[in-house]
Amino acid sequence: MKPPGRFVRSGKVKDIYELDDGHLLFHFTDRVSAFDVVLPSSIPRKGEALCRIGAHLFETLGVPNHMVRLEGEDMMVVKKMDMIMVECVVRGYLYGSLMERLNKGEVSLPVERVMASKLPSPYFDPTTKSDVKDEPITSEEIVGQGRMTVSELGSVTRSSMGVYQTLSSRASAAGFILADIKLEFGRLGGQILLGDSIGPDEFRLWPSSKYKPGGPQESYDKQPIRDWLASEGYRAKLELARKSGAPLPPPPNLPEWLIEETSKRYAEVYRALAGKKL
Repeated sequence: MKPPGRFVRSGKVKDIYELDDGHLLFHFTDRVSAFDVVLPSSIPRKGEALCRIGAHLFETLGVPNHMVRLEGEDMMVVKKMDMIMVECVVRGYLYGSLMERLNKGEVSLPVERVMASKLPSPYFDPTTKSDVKDEPITSEEIVGQGRMTVSELGSVTRSSMGVYQTLSSRASAAGFILADIKLEFGRLGGQILLGDSIGPDEFRLWPSSKYKPGGPQESYDKQPIRDWLASEGYRAKLELARKSGAPLPPPPNLPEWLIEETSKRYAEVYRALAGKKL
């Protein structure tokens, strides 16, 4: 099905079209990104899974959001908003970039440095919103740079924490652990709404039965892709290029087994959270 409307831009995984009535249309593609780079491989039915997971969560979380309706299998009509340039990350476990920053002394937390250990309480860990590379940002910087007012930041923080806790409970009931989640918000008519999308591209989900602190976890999201790229040396090459200002190295094609497994896992997340099959 050809998306209606005027093409606006392509994000890492979504194509965005503008409709005539103040709405946008998101086309969730099968593209996949990692480390803020779009990969040459695609994941079959990933777009459909992301679209339907996001729709289910927007409909059931009880948080004001921008969704209007679904169009076809992998498209969503949303309200056009003024997006807030902050990625609202909530972490429940010591993992990923938070673990790396703790080891480097860039962040201070009253926890033991055990990978994948549960934090004493959910941790609000915002970053900048960038098409190049998201970077950590403090509450003081958010307000000082005019990204949000103090009141808006308080509201967004509470909403982010609430979404994490609600979805964490649902994941637990389905046999999963919600390690962390990234949310985005926008302004519309004096109101702040939850926006963008919510799915395995925006959170880490671990099977509870295989959870074991102290090392990497099995993930039902795109973490296996990140891990494979790191094992192939691509992450190290990418970081070196970014530090030196050199052109970014082209990402490798994903192996077929990883493509197939990722597709299955995205479908499984939809079944687990929505109780439905693709």
